[in-house]
Amino acid sequence: MRRLPAASGFAIITAIVIGAGAAAQGPAVITLPPPVTEGGKPLMQVLKERRSTREFAPQPLSQQVLSNLLWAAWGVNRPDGRRTAPSAMNKQEIDIYVTNADGAYLWNAKTNQLTLVAAGDLRAATGGQPFVATAAANLVYVADMEKAGRPATDPQQLLHVSADAGFIAQNVYLFCASEGLATVVRAGIPKEALAKALKLRESQVILLAQTVGYPVKK
Repeated sequence: MRRLPAASGFAIITAIVIGAGAAAQGPAVITLPPPVTEGGKPLMQVLKERRSTREFAPQPLSQQVLSNLLWAAWGVNRPDGRRTAPSAMNKQEIDIYVTNADGAYLWNAKTNQLTLVAAGDLRAATGGQPFVATAAANLVYVADMEKAGRPATDPQQLLHVSADAGFIAQNVYLFCASEGLATVVRAGIPKEALAKALKLRESQVILLAQTVGYPVKK
């Protein structure tokens, strides 16, 4: 039997996953509970415990944990609307898409709501590693270049938005270390297929994905 190139094989797997998940659908809009913004481990301890993990238990995240996670990542932390992570010239051009077993959702930081953008379980479509398909959630960081003000073909602009996504990813790492969750940030993403599944516009650019879930007990 002829062996398919890795890229072709992965594209076929992604298409199958997207099609298979189309029947299931979560709520159109989920209003998350207010985030808990106090407590947690001391910063120096969190930095000591921060790490990447590639083994995840299938247990889903509660809405409260997800709310706390997203606020820590990129939530509004001041009356003027500024966020927990910096962005170049405060453009706030990064959007977080959350993929879980119910579907793919766009998070609105101002309302703390998740809006369904694609029905079905698209977790496997966010990366090629086996754990991606079964971990509780995968966050996808997408830069809206219209908000950023310059196209992604501008090297300086691409550097800015990539740095902004990195700040958010590090916030997620620190939150997970504080709360006993597992996480890993990933750049290996089938971007074209995923952009289509998430119904992104041409001006929206996928930068990174980050898997989050509970660690496997050993």
